[in-house]
Amino acid sequence: MSYEGFETLLVRIEGPLAYVTINREAALNALSSKVIAELTTVVMELEVSSDVRAVILSGAGDKAFVAGADISEMLEMTPPQAQAFAQMGGALGEAIESSDKAWIAAVNGFALGGGCELALACDFIHASEKAKFGQPEVKLGVIPGFGGTQRLARRCGVAKAKELCMTGDTIDAAEALRIGLADAVWPHADLLGKAKDVALRIAANGPLAVAECKRLIHQGQSATLDHALALEQRSFGLLFATQDQREGMAAFLAKPRRPAQFKGQ
Repeated sequence: MSYEGFETLLVRIEGPLAYVTINREAALNALSSKVIAELTTVVMELEVSSDVRAVILSGAGDKAFVAGADISEMLEMTPPQAQAFAQMGGALGEAIESSDKAWIAAVNGFALGGGCELALACDFIHASEKAKFGQPEVKLGVIPGFGGTQRLARRCGVAKAKELCMTGDTIDAAEALRIGLADAVWPHADLLGKAKDVALRIAANGPLAVAECKRLIHQGQSATLDHALALEQRSFGLLFATQDQREGMAAFLAKPRRPAQFKGQ
């Protein structure tokens, strides 16, 4: 499958990993409608690739992951147009969150507004020591529209989400790590390499099992504990109908033990 022809993205496949880079460096990789549409297309195309097991998402250049949604595009929007724009960004976040692949946001600079929300939709957020995070929409007289009020509260707690969304303050990478917004902070030059290390560890595991872990953890956040545990037990049993389960356990029991060769079947 070809991943060429995008106007705002660079997509590269390296073994089981996909690297997706938002390529609007002059605009600090701001999320325009075009960027959102192309990112959504890439998510859907990668989803049907059995070769890709994990995705690393970053922004071009050294200044920004995504500095926010494109304010020049939003300035003259009517209320219905603004709602449609928020729904478009929301659909992108939902596509990443519901993807069977592991998505790692490699935050190499500013992740503000829509950029912070895009990172929040990913499974992991790894940040450069130079990264800055924030939801500054209230400074523009609006609110986060791509999931920020909800995913931030689930990641960092209600009080911290209120603080960031209501003050519009920007925080550095160390503070993001402290409050649980970032999962790891690395020297700037090491960011992509460290994200790759995690992605490869995930990619070496059974892809059906990885996808099921991701799905169950997300579903369990809005379910009662009893219901969530029942879902887990059902999925545990269903995975015993897969070739991956047989391969994984056979590889573990082999003498000498050998790496499992998972096929996602």
